[in-house]
Amino acid sequence: MSDTALLVIDVQNDFCPGGALAVTDGDAVVPIINAMLPDYAVRVFTQDWHPAGHSSFASQHSGKAPFETTEMPYGTQVLWPDHCVQGTSGAAFHPDLETDPADMIIRKGFRPDIDSYSAFFENDRTTPTGLEGYLRTRGVTNVLCTGLATDFCVAYSALDAARLGFTTSVHLPACRAIDLDGSLDAALTEMKDAGITLIS
Repeated sequence: MSDTALLVIDVQNDFCPGGALAVTDGDAVVPIINAMLPDYAVRVFTQDWHPAGHSSFASQHSGKAPFETTEMPYGTQVLWPDHCVQGTSGAAFHPDLETDPADMIIRKGFRPDIDSYSAFFENDRTTPTGLEGYLRTRGVTNVLCTGLATDFCVAYSALDAARLGFTTSVHLPACRAIDLDGSLDAALTEMKDAGITLIS
């Protein structure tokens, strides 16, 4: 599938059981993704890569608790537990994930004042990561998303891929969700409405 890119989103220790922002059964995606990797000519992994004291961390906002929200210049921001801090074991890929096949690793969320869910843009939806240009030069027209978490970084990446004109699918068995106050159903509906194929 030379025209299709497999996106492996944020399969990192902090999003897996025992991590700082653990997604239920997050590690269950690892063997599924590993089995998919040989079938794709273009494989891009993303890695949440926050500096210590990132503005999306609840610890940086007096009186705020994790999973509350605050208003940022770019819109409403969920405040997270400190997670995926650059160079820590929590920011490392899950040890069983086969990372050698990755053609490119995109690190995101490294700007201290803005979060980044999508593989394509920061949360202002305009500052690019460079992934779009890379995929175009590789001749990619289709994007298949996997990873963590379905309702945040996977959904944002899929919606941006579709918005950029890529034929976009999400392989749900290779994803797991946080599901914060109904966020999973909302994300699935938004993806369907955007014409994204949800593979179950």
